[in-house]
Amino acid sequence: MRKLVFGFGLLLVVCVGLYVRFHHGKSAVEVAYAGNRQVTVFRTTAQVREPLAVVNFGDRLEVIQRFQDQVNVRTPSGVVGWIKESELLSADLWQKSKDLEKKAASMPVEARGHTRDRANLHLDPGRETVRIRQLGKAVTVDLLERQPMEVPKARAANADEESSGEPPQAKKEDWWLVRAHTTDQSTFSGWILGRFVGLDVPSPLPDYASSAAMRIVGWFELNRVTDDKGDRRPQYLVIGAHGPEGQPCDFTMLRVYTWGTKRARYETAFVESNLCGKLPVKLAHAKDAKGAAIETFAFGDLGGTAPRERTYRMQQTVVRRVREPAERKLHAKAHH
Repeated sequence: MRKLVFGFGLLLVVCVGLYVRFHHGKSAVEVAYAGNRQVTVFRTTAQVREPLAVVNFGDRLEVIQRFQDQVNVRTPSGVVGWIKESELLSADLWQKSKDLEKKAASMPVEARGHTRDRANLHLDPGRETVRIRQLGKAVTVDLLERQPMEVPKARAANADEESSGEPPQAKKEDWWLVRAHTTDQSTFSGWILGRFVGLDVPSPLPDYASSAAMRIVGWFELNRVTDDKGDRRPQYLVIGAHGPEGQPCDFTMLRVYTWGTKRARYETAFVESNLCGKLPVKLAHAKDAKGAAIETFAFGDLGGTAPRERTYRMQQTVVRRVREPAERKLHAKAHH
């Protein structure tokens, strides 16, 4: 019995020794993270090679050594193999991406949409900035902030999703900070080229915007009213712009659409143009002394000599701009 126990113990020691030798024999020089949805770990750096394991985006990897554009890593399960350097995020970049996700989670949503095709999330706006990860087609995204960026004169030669071979639409293009929601309930934030996002604008707002020659930038549900069938109809604030992307203003016009019970359709309750609006749009809900609902919305206005905030108040279907005392005097003088 003692010999059997001794033999088992000796075998266990040998097994542990072999595991340590082959799986943990080399110490890590740094830590990195998988930078794609799925990354394959290969046995060697050769052109034809055997896959050993697959790691998912964000998996922590120990970097053992580097060879040209290949990196020798150890996975959380102890598998040691090679992956491309382009499929790694350094510890510093990973922390910055986490900080960006934390910031994005606290920002108001200006619009919602989906990826038209595969698209890259970047750490900062711009084609030449660091890529965080790639999103697949039809991924739901919340649009949070817009930044116009210059279109590079020279396109990248490789088949990147931001190098479609088409001529640029404008000297500047829209980049959006988005929060992506994947099918496994994960969220990832980053900057994406605006034309790779299709907006999911609720019907019939696209028809109304088209008739007004408006390119929709964002929309907001102000409140809901009951129609003659007892259904609750949303009433909308829609912001947009004329012309192509890349403009200095986030939006240049707004429309408020309310539900008309007599005609059983949406009607244009308020129009404002010639703005230089800056996101975000801030909504607020309150009640007057009689308990009637009051909706307000406000945003930065970059037009004029100095930036200021514009505020609007909606009660029932009436929308009016709320002017500051000094601005009211100038407005009254201009109309006399």
